[in-house]
Amino acid sequence: MSHFNILRSKLTDVEILKSSLRHMGMVVQTNAEVRGSDGQRVRADIVAVLEGDYDLGWSRNADGSFDLVADLWGVARKHDMAALINSINQNYAIAQTLAAVKRPGLQNASVKLVVQA
Repeated sequence: MSHFNILRSKLTDVEILKSSLRHMGMVVQTNAEVRGSDGQRVRADIVAVLEGDYDLGWSRNADGSFDLVADLWGVARKHDMAALINSINQNYAIAQTLAAVKRPGLQNASVKLVVQA
C-alpha cells in the first residue's frame, strides 16, 4: 500500500519552482525519485531532497500545473508541513512576481513586496 499523497497546486513555472526551492537551501533534483515510507519511491519531475528519509516532489499535469507528491506523514515526522508548504508557496510567489516585472515593457516598473507572517 502506497503512503504517497498527491496535492493539487497552482505552481506552473518549473524554473521558478526550482530556484525557489534552492533559495530555501534545498537540494533540487529533476526527473528523480521521491523517498517515502518503507523504502517506497515514486518518480517526479522535480524533487526537493529534505533532511531525513522523506522528500517532496512535483509532477507536471497536462494543464501545465504541478501536483505535490509526498509521503506527508513521513515528511511531517521531521518538518512542520504547513510552515514548509507555506514557505515554498511564498518563495514561489515572490520569485514569480520578480520575474514578471523583468518582462519587456516593465523595466521601469516599481514593485514593493510586503511579506507578512
